[in-house]
Amino acid sequence: MAAYIIRRLLLVVPTLWAIITINFIIIQAAPGGPVDQAIAAEKGLLGSMLDRMAGVERDFGDMESQDGDDDVKNTRTDDSSYRGARGLTEEDIKAIEKRFGFDKPMHERYFKMLGDYLTFDFGDSLFRGGSVVDLIIDRMPVSISLGIWTTLITYMVSIPLGIAKAVRHSSSFDVWTSGIVIAANAIPAFLFAVLLIIVFAGGNYFDWFPLRGMVSNNFDELNWWQKVLDYFHHMFLPVLAMTIGGFASLTMLTKNSFLDEIHKQYVITAKAKGLDDKKILYKHVFRNAMLLIIAGFPAAFIGVFFTSALLIEVIFSLDGLGLLFFETTVQRDYPVMFSTLYVFGLMGLVMAIVSDVMYTVVDPRIDFERI
Repeated sequence: MAAYIIRRLLLVVPTLWAIITINFIIIQAAPGGPVDQAIAAEKGLLGSMLDRMAGVERDFGDMESQDGDDDVKNTRTDDSSYRGARGLTEEDIKAIEKRFGFDKPMHERYFKMLGDYLTFDFGDSLFRGGSVVDLIIDRMPVSISLGIWTTLITYMVSIPLGIAKAVRHSSSFDVWTSGIVIAANAIPAFLFAVLLIIVFAGGNYFDWFPLRGMVSNNFDELNWWQKVLDYFHHMFLPVLAMTIGGFASLTMLTKNSFLDEIHKQYVITAKAKGLDDKKILYKHVFRNAMLLIIAGFPAAFIGVFFTSALLIEVIFSLDGLGLLFFETTVQRDYPVMFSTLYVFGLMGLVMAIVSDVMYTVVDPRIDFERI
């Protein structure tokens, strides 16, 4: 097993290189970039991303006319507002390109990026300021909290429920729970999150849970047990919204996997020999049926961290890695984009290795040394 793990770890390097290279080429070929973003910001054409999503337009001229302050209006007109109206000279554009490192050829930027990534030097953010590593570390606790609790609750609920449905196949319990599972699977996570906010956090019906954030503003002033309660009080609705989709699909996957194993010949033979049903289920069927579920664990874990958490973090105002990746993609903040992609890719590859190790734990008959 050790030799297999070493081989898998050695394959991580070329896999990450391929991921970074392909994305670097695609992003460099796409229209728009940090230079264009900076030019638009200099011209006053680039507002907040969330403002644009909400349909908010910032017109400083109208705001100033409503204030009626002629001095402020003249100052704005002479200074920042009309800088973009005058246009940017070639020297200004070259200075912006030099600031972001785009005065160098693409291949030179590419090899410099690879060299920095070998030493885990992700550089600084182009628009946010500060180290990329610090940005990722600041956002990591939110995504880890969402990912761990969502995955843990999903597996703790779905696997026992799926086994119970397989054992009681075609019973009234199976029919009613299937209806609930299908209904839950049909509800998008973001729509369920909005529904939870309206009912339990918006104040229209109930005001039981906070509307945003991972902890309260006075979190540092609370006792340790109050901090624990406050943390779970804030995380309850986001985790519940993220659990709904994964819970439904994993439950049906568990049921079908166990149902397929229950009808195999070795189970029928074991029953004919008089073995106890529970012993057959948990000693023989369990490890065979769980292989398919374990195989999908890395994809489910990374999916919770990235795809599922993206909209949930936006809706509940949680500053996690998913929201960071989305914002930096819109802003074309390349150092943060590639660093976040690097982290997610590395996590996915490591979780794939962990999944293989769990294969051998569930079923010791599997020997990867022969592969």
